[in-house]
Amino acid sequence: MKKRLGCLHAHYSNINYIEKALSSYDIDLVHFVDPALMYRVTSDKSFKKREAQYKVREQLEWISKSKVDAILITCTNYITLLQGEQLSISVPIINIDEPYFNEICKITEPQILLFTNPLTVEGTMDRLHKYADARGLTLDTEIIVINDIFELMMQGKKNVYDEEVTTFITQLMKENQKPVSVAQLSMVDAAMKAEQELSKTLENPLNTLVDVLVKQLELVRTK
Repeated sequence: MKKRLGCLHAHYSNINYIEKALSSYDIDLVHFVDPALMYRVTSDKSFKKREAQYKVREQLEWISKSKVDAILITCTNYITLLQGEQLSISVPIINIDEPYFNEICKITEPQILLFTNPLTVEGTMDRLHKYADARGLTLDTEIIVINDIFELMMQGKKNVYDEEVTTFITQLMKENQKPVSVAQLSMVDAAMKAEQELSKTLENPLNTLVDVLVKQLELVRTK
């Protein structure tokens, strides 16, 4: 029986990533997008964290009633907002960054994690370290934020955003020997382009997600 996955995004650009990644499988994808929430979280100082948490919970409850077999959250800020929250939802929730954390924790040498959204860093790193601690692992990570370009993505200027990120990654990897990964889904296209230019591998949140979804939802390949 074909599975149905509800996907909660903070921006429309994330839809294509998930559609392409699962295009070879027999699955229905239902996308829910609310860029206004992310905008308020990042730019409206009067918008309280509790209000944002309530809104995300409300979205998840709405999606859970849409006859989905699971819910995928692609926004790391949404995931952080839900940390420690008790949800009255029986549908399984899959956080995009947990398979990514698993891969990061396999790297024992010093490594670099890249971000473009500074407001994502604290919550993501807190969850990453808790994930590592629970497994008795120690990470040696350097955090680099590519400042002043995330707004390009929120404005719908994805091509310009991708170019800026690719240029930064390419230069960084030419000057540095540490393993580099991108911590946000919005950076995946740029990272893949940098990989092609440099013939090097970068870890990203999409790489391992498909394997987890295939296993958890028992997806059948059609291509």
